[in-house]
Amino acid sequence: MDPEELEPKKTKTAPRNLEPLSVAELESYIGELEVEIARARSAIAAKRNQRAGAESLFRR
Repeated sequence: MDPEELEPKKTKTAPRNLEPLSVAELESYIGELEVEIARARSAIAAKRNQRAGAESLFRR
């Protein structure tokens, strides 16, 4: 059995209601999202580098 199968299923969060937010709050929210996107991209790059390293190790 795959260890990922044992983890609880992740549910998507509901989209945030943007209607009551001011322009400044929306800009701040966008900034927070951009930071999170950068963090996710960094994690993807790290996983790709780790995988590439493992693949090169086993190709020898």
